Amino acid sequence: MIVAGHLLLEEEGDARCRLAPGYLRAEEGTIVEVVEGEIPRNADAGGVDWLVSPGLIDTHVHLPQFDMIGAHGLPLLKWLDGVTFPAEMKWADADYAAGMTRRVAQQLAAHGTTSVCAYSSVHHEATAAAIATLRAFGLRGVVGQALSDRQAPAELCRESAALLDQTNDLLERFPASEPIAAAITPRFAVSCTPELLEGAGRLASEHAGALVQTHLSETRAECELIGELFEGRSYVGVYDDAGLLTDRSLLGHGIHLSDEERTTLRERRAVVAHCPTANSFLRSGAMDRQAGLDADVRLSLGSDIGAGYERSMVRVGRAMIETAASLGEAYPSAAEAWWQITAGNADAAHFADAGRLRVGTPADLLLARPEIPWLEPPVDPLARALFSWDDRWVRRVLASGRIIFSNP
Repeated sequence: MIVAGHLLLEEEGDARCRLAPGYLRAEEGTIVEVVEGEIPRNADAGGVDWLVSPGLIDTHVHLPQFDMIGAHGLPLLKWLDGVTFPAEMKWADADYAAGMTRRVAQQLAAHGTTSVCAYSSVHHEATAAAIATLRAFGLRGVVGQALSDRQAPAELCRESAALLDQTNDLLERFPASEPIAAAITPRFAVSCTPELLEGAGRLASEHAGALVQTHLSETRAECELIGELFEGRSYVGVYDDAGLLTDRSLLGHGIHLSDEERTTLRERRAVVAHCPTANSFLRSGAMDRQAGLDADVRLSLGSDIGAGYERSMVRVGRAMIETAASLGEAYPSAAEAWWQITAGNADAAHFADAGRLRVGTPADLLLARPEIPWLEPPVDPLARALFSWDDRWVRRVLASGRIIFSNP
């Protein structure tokens, strides 16, 4: 199969993307050739005014929360109690969870997302069903059973020993070598006893390839509660004490961090998953991206559905720019945003074969045909596409060369 258009390529040695006319060739689901230059007119897909991008990557998303997008006006802790927890209770039914995951996969594909770092609920069988459903659909990434043994409704709490056994079972059934793997996923430190966090840290040590994902410093009220529950420890310190901070840790939000906490994150090489749309939706605050970069903290980008309301990672990338611009003069370019939602997120999540149009990697592709003169000067085409983005432009999405969404 030959796919032609303006290829979204990583700028070598720089955290940004560039466009180049050309084509790629895929065989048996794998990219076998990438050619810059003339755009062939006899390609199997694409054309002279098409954008050919790697499949997009979302590093923080909640599968059970897609049906509750839009619950506006509540701060985080009240939003959890009033909206989120009731939605997640439905996942006690594994068949319901599988059916919902199928719908979620269709929505993700329709917006160009082919890889995810996703949260399930506390339910073990529902999590296994979600992993199996995403794998059958063709998406890649990780899914974690959300671990809670306190500070949540009884229906969403379990004994810590049972949760650790169930997570270990998932890690063995869906190892990191699989296209969709299990992740170690304490919901957040508020809902986890020290024993549960320490047990999760032991699992992270025993399963060295597994990702750890959780939440960090999303609101000031949450940070204050952490101090009460953990005898004055900082939020980052709680995770560090439990052995949960490594270069394979993805920590959602990270808005309210001290300089000392950023130093610890840098030393552990942990990643903060920036979720700009969710942060504004819940009025949690604006994450200072530049402060993180200045401290050499690794960053990724996530939709955080369902507090986040944008399923399109292109628009989440735009929100990243807008949030940074509202805080000062140092803000990312469109080329950096495109890099973040592709190669940058792949690097943060250790998805070595995703996020790039590169020979030898699976043909996970987003093919879009903007219905505007996006290539004409004076506006940079990547900026024009990003700020004008319309999901109706997405014409085809492929996972390992197989069409998982088509909009003729």
